[in-house]
Amino acid sequence: MEDAKQSLNNLFKILTRNKAGFIGLIIFTVFLIIAIFASFIAPYDPMAMNFDDNGAIKRLQPPSSSHLLGTTWMGRDVFSQMIMGSRIAMVVGILSAICVVFIGTNIGLIAGYYGGKVDNVIMRLVDIIYGIPFLPFALILVAVLGPGIKNIILAIVLITWRNSSRVIRSQVLTLKNRTFIEAARLTGASDFRILYKHIAPNVLPLSLVYVALSMASAIMTEASLSFLGFGDPTLSSWGKILYSCYSSQAMFKAWWWMLPPGIAITLLVLSGFLMSKAFEEVANPKLRER
Repeated sequence: MEDAKQSLNNLFKILTRNKAGFIGLIIFTVFLIIAIFASFIAPYDPMAMNFDDNGAIKRLQPPSSSHLLGTTWMGRDVFSQMIMGSRIAMVVGILSAICVVFIGTNIGLIAGYYGGKVDNVIMRLVDIIYGIPFLPFALILVAVLGPGIKNIILAIVLITWRNSSRVIRSQVLTLKNRTFIEAARLTGASDFRILYKHIAPNVLPLSLVYVALSMASAIMTEASLSFLGFGDPTLSSWGKILYSCYSSQAMFKAWWWMLPPGIAITLLVLSGFLMSKAFEEVANPKLRER
């Protein structure tokens, strides 16, 4: 228990000391700030058409002082769409990661701690979930329920909790027979108290690794589904920007329309993977010696 508290107390120190993790934290923080203040930063309505002095639509105009990242085929400001799209990416990434890891961690805790029939039933369920291909499942679910951010998050959560549950279960199996757990049982502690007061804090660093990885995966999934036309049609997202660029056959004509969302997706996904490397040092202290 004390080791778990110590590792959690050193979490931020390790994250800032690890160069890769620190870079990931900076990138994530920048995007988070942009997402929070998106409404104030975006100079135009992302869905509004812009016209020049002669009343003509500003179609595919390159970057300029009035439009920092140029305009789309419909005369919409790409910079404003990028800024507002960061909010969708952060909402999907953070909410999906929290839900995925919450479900996966609890299932892993219960399966690993109780073992026996409970473990067998849960692990067979996990095996079944592993047999479902993720992207086709997400496409079908969103197609049936309708395009939208809520349904994309639901599709992500229903499948990707399987990854963290197995790893957490393995960790619990190594913890439940240790001396401090036996001592807790002898003092009359309930299973609930043992699970969430003594075992859960020790697997939390490992859960944080999956928070970062799940966030990166969720952002890629949202961008992929939006690019395929399953995103919310009323909102501006990075995947939808790429979809609009592709459907307008401007992929090679307007680099300012195509490159920014691709770079933004890459950077935000990269930040998740970089932070997960730092979180691994908390989950596995032996990595600090390398």
